[in-house]
Amino acid sequence: MKNTIAERIFDFLKDYPPFYVLPKEELYTVSKNVKVVYLQKDQHVFKTDEKIHDHFYVVKDGAVGIFREQDHTLVDECDEGDIFGLRALIRKGNYILSAKAIEESILYSISSELLEKVINTNAKANKYLLESFVANIRNPYSTKNKDSLFTQVEGLQKKESHLTEVQSVQYSKNPITCSSNTTIQEAAQIMSSNRIGSIVITKKEKPLGIITDKDLRNKIATGQFSIQEAVKRLMSSPVITYPKNITIAEAQIAMLQHSISHLCITTDGTLNSKLVGILSEHDIVVIHGNNPSVLIKEVKRSKTDKDLKYIRKKTQQLLEGYIAQNVPIFFISKIISAINEAITKKTISIAIEEMDTPPPTEFSWLAIGSQGRKEQLLLTDQDNALVFDNLSKEKYAQTKNYFLSLADKVTKKLNTIGFEFCPANMMASNPRWCLSLDEWKQQFNNWITKPDEDKIMLCTIFFDYNLMYGNKDIVNEMSESIFESIGSYTIFLNFLGLNALKNPPPLSFFRQFLVEHSGEHKDQFDIKARALMPLVDAARLLILSHAIKDFNNTVLRFEKLAEIEPQNKDLYDSCINAFKTLLQFRTQQGLQQDNSGRFIDLKSLNKTDRLKLKRCFKPIKDIQELIRVRFNLSQIL
Repeated sequence: MKNTIAERIFDFLKDYPPFYVLPKEELYTVSKNVKVVYLQKDQHVFKTDEKIHDHFYVVKDGAVGIFREQDHTLVDECDEGDIFGLRALIRKGNYILSAKAIEESILYSISSELLEKVINTNAKANKYLLESFVANIRNPYSTKNKDSLFTQVEGLQKKESHLTEVQSVQYSKNPITCSSNTTIQEAAQIMSSNRIGSIVITKKEKPLGIITDKDLRNKIATGQFSIQEAVKRLMSSPVITYPKNITIAEAQIAMLQHSISHLCITTDGTLNSKLVGILSEHDIVVIHGNNPSVLIKEVKRSKTDKDLKYIRKKTQQLLEGYIAQNVPIFFISKIISAINEAITKKTISIAIEEMDTPPPTEFSWLAIGSQGRKEQLLLTDQDNALVFDNLSKEKYAQTKNYFLSLADKVTKKLNTIGFEFCPANMMASNPRWCLSLDEWKQQFNNWITKPDEDKIMLCTIFFDYNLMYGNKDIVNEMSESIFESIGSYTIFLNFLGLNALKNPPPLSFFRQFLVEHSGEHKDQFDIKARALMPLVDAARLLILSHAIKDFNNTVLRFEKLAEIEPQNKDLYDSCINAFKTLLQFRTQQGLQQDNSGRFIDLKSLNKTDRLKLKRCFKPIKDIQELIRVRFNLSQIL
């Protein structure tokens, strides 16, 4: 008869080091001998000077703090997948530190006898356990034993690097469900009896909401809801749904973007079709140490901008690996953007904690330019802005000074992390780009209704923004105002169209590349200005002309245009392919040259690559001709 508890423990441990290096049979033996420990908040696992236990611990759910008893200092925080209590076990001495649950937790307890067997028989596990836990190294910048920490993953990767991010992920095909009128107590009993961490609330087999173990801990154990209430009061709704062929990359991105741990799989990927499965974080096998989920987890646990700098370096290594494996560039841009966004959010949170007082009013931090379009792959300069809620004249000066001080902290920390200061000072620390909601509305309206060359240039930068932190309603109101201004002064689109034609297709009459004629980059090809930006500008102009909101990414803009203008679908699809190819070229060049990749030495390209580049220029010519005709620009030029 199968041991279902051991199987569930096996499924959990196999995703974490050092357990994933163990042979299946050996790990299953370990799993059969694991003891499950439940801890209430503030309950100790062990205390300083206590005689060592004959086992160590793995956190299954919740979080355990490691404390220095003398001054009650939190030395480390262990959450899902982390190991503790091992150093003392190997050292054969009493505990030097204390361990207690900082929230309701479930631990797996593994015996020292099994540990000794693993160390003696498995060289990989031996190396990880001894180096990671005997060495008292917690500094991620240390060059000594650099493969020791979980965040330092070079020594944790498997020998072979298989491309899994674009493969379909395996999900649970037998989701446990209940109706919306089921009581919370009944739902918890169903989860317990089925030994699962979530239950989906359905109606006519379609998903309505979801309840997880975390909901029961945070909302029931705290007394926020009664267990006799219906699950519809507690459930998270609507759920995030995907079709059966969801890839690992898509699942990771969705979980990162929505800060969730479960996805519902439906027949057609929408809420209006039958629920066929459930996908959790545990179902996504961690193959690479700098897997996006691992990096995001490390971002959340970071305490300083130096910690974040280390993670951003790991992100660069992740990018290099993806490019080397020819992972589709659009997948790469989504993943890198999600990590950059998490780093930015954490940076802002750290900066706010360092301020003397909390923010005096609601605000929003915006990424603009390439980061706002989620197209920033390489470590380029930062472009950002800040908008704060309207308030009385008496409070304005003090409030603006607060946000300028906050922005100064954030931009300096981002610079430390690796995002250089903007040479044009287009950052939230500049008083011009740290404004109240009404001021931003007035400024955008001025740019749109009284355009000149400088204002149009600013529009091309500031129209591509993405909320990174703060109040979404403020940003939505600002967006509405922009579209109202464009609607009242439609000739603005003609000015924007003229700007989109400034850079013609980058081939001369004799079909030679147009290169820089002087300066530092003489005879080099500017792939950003001459190839990428014409496509970016065209997509922006055309999507604005349809008054379509919430499409800031160039590829997504062209995809939407193809949907609403089926007669031009082939052209828009060609623009998408050209943009992806150009972005891939720029990223590869940037990694090779250790810079932004903007300027390319054409002599370094082989004939095939030069031909690929040239093929990208025809869609540029065609999309610019469409703009010329649609906005009647031939008469103006």
